[in-house]
Amino acid sequence: MIKKWFYSRVFELNGHPLVAKQLKRFAMSRISRPFIRPFVQAYDLNMTEATRSLEEYSSLHDVFVRHVKREMRPIDQAEGAFVSPCDGVLSVVDDLTADSRFTVKGQSYTVSELLGSHHEAQQYVGGRVMIFYLSPQNYHRVHVPMDGTVRTSYTLGRDSAPVNEIGLTHALRPLTRNYRRVTRIVQGKHALEHVMVGALNVNSIVRTNESKDLRRGDEFGYFSFGSTVVLICPKDALTLDSQAIGPVLMGQRLGQWHS
Repeated sequence: MIKKWFYSRVFELNGHPLVAKQLKRFAMSRISRPFIRPFVQAYDLNMTEATRSLEEYSSLHDVFVRHVKREMRPIDQAEGAFVSPCDGVLSVVDDLTADSRFTVKGQSYTVSELLGSHHEAQQYVGGRVMIFYLSPQNYHRVHVPMDGTVRTSYTLGRDSAPVNEIGLTHALRPLTRNYRRVTRIVQGKHALEHVMVGALNVNSIVRTNESKDLRRGDEFGYFSFGSTVVLICPKDALTLDSQAIGPVLMGQRLGQWHS
C-alpha cells in the first residue's frame, strides 16, 4: 500500500516541469532498474503478457512501454469492426453541440480547441468523443482502431498537466491544452481524429508508425509515461456496441464503422 501511494504521488506531481523532467531522466536511466520490481508489484502489472521476462528490462521506462504478446491482444477481424486503440477505461460523449462542445469532469471543451482548427471541427458537429483513460497499470502502446489512410498528423501544445482525477478536475482543460499528437485517419466518406494526449511537462508521445496506409490493430505509437487517447467520430460514422463503455483492452471490438 505504501509503495503504491509513493508511486501515485510521483504521478500526481508530474504536472510540475522540474519534477517531470527529472522523473523522465531517472526512469529512462539504468539507475531506475532497482525500482522495476517494486513498481510492478505496486501496480500489479501482468508481466505474463509481456514479450520479455522482468529481468530483461533495463529501466522503469523500458517496462512502461513494454510490448505484449500478440495473442494477449487479439484484433477483432469482423468486416468493418472498430476496435479499441489501447487498454484503459472508455467514456463516451455523444451528440456534440453545434459548436462541437463537450464536458468532462465539469470542464467544457471544444473540438476546435482540441484539433487547433475551427474549420475541421465543423465536420464533427453531432458526432461523438471517445475518451480512453490509461493508468500506470495499463499497456501503454497505442494502436489504430480501423483500416484507413493518414491525411494529416501534427502536434499541438507544449506543457502538460496530469490527466487523472486531480488534473481533470483542477487543471485548466488538460485535454485540449496539453501536448498532443492529432492524426486524421480517413476511411470511405468519414474521417476519424486520433488524438494522443500527453500527461507530462515534456514530450512523452512517440510515434512509431510513419506509414500512410494503416490497418486495424497496427501500432501507432506509445506514451513514455501515459495519459489519454481521444477519438472523435463524425455523426453516423460509428455504431457503438452496447457493452463498449468501461474497461477495454486494445483490439477489443467497440462497434461498427460505416465507411
